[in-house]
Amino acid sequence: MKIYTGAGDHGFTSLFSGERVPKCHARLQAYGNLDELSSFLGLLAARLPTREVQTAEQLKRIQSDLLNMGAWLATTPDSSSACVLPGVGNAPAKALEEAIDTMQEQLPPLSCFILPGGHETAALAHVARTVCRRAERDIVAMVAAMDGGERTDQIEHFLIYLNRLSDFLFVLARTCNIMHGTADSVWAPS
Repeated sequence: MKIYTGAGDHGFTSLFSGERVPKCHARLQAYGNLDELSSFLGLLAARLPTREVQTAEQLKRIQSDLLNMGAWLATTPDSSSACVLPGVGNAPAKALEEAIDTMQEQLPPLSCFILPGGHETAALAHVARTVCRRAERDIVAMVAAMDGGERTDQIEHFLIYLNRLSDFLFVLARTCNIMHGTADSVWAPS
């Protein structure tokens, strides 16, 4: 199988469910952001110290969740493919909450705003967090652009998951700074 087909040379691509849409379609914007987020998580995992096996595995699970979400978003609801996709339920968001709570136990209380940065891994977690927020906004925009703008249960799960994921990435950034003996960059308003 060739990686290039030429089918997208004129600004159109196929959804997972087969429909041809312009590459600026709201669905592509939404799942493209999830792909970008997954790529940053892969880079973050690659930059973690080798002893951080549990965190790397956690990031890999998140990447899998994002791929499930992307496949779901790349499939129109009335497609026969839609019924076989796994989607995301409540459990992954709950797992993120537990991970956040565990990491926060090791962190000093936050009493001021911090700037994205510090150690390279913390900075990558902050970049991933901002891409996550963009993905969340674009899913909301996609739903608003759809006929009726109705949110399905699956979309609600995605939005909850992405909201928790951005919180997770914020706390992970702080954890990465602690892990490397680097202080958070404190915001000092001018």
